[in-house]
Amino acid sequence: MWVLVFFDLPVDTRKDRKNYATFRKKILQDGFSMFQFSMYIRHCSSKENADVHIKRVKSILPFQGHVGIMCVTDKQFGMMEIFRGHLEVRAPDTVQQLELF
Repeated sequence: MWVLVFFDLPVDTRKDRKNYATFRKKILQDGFSMFQFSMYIRHCSSKENADVHIKRVKSILPFQGHVGIMCVTDKQFGMMEIFRGHLEVRAPDTVQQLELF
């Protein structure tokens, strides 16, 4: 499962830019990677694990701006077509999680 966080935050004032940088830094610390500007993704091994990371993102939401959070399955994420200009680009690899019982 993939958790996608996309946001549009104001950067007009110094305080706005600091809030933007703080939010971005915290989601990076939680294991998200930049997919595009203002769109970050994280692979999770289960829905329960995804819920933990969604809860963390919700706990650091800035007071202003728009933030979207969406979950997609590995299969849905793998069906995405990605282009840079007219060239097709491979989607990020799924993280292989080793589970010990």
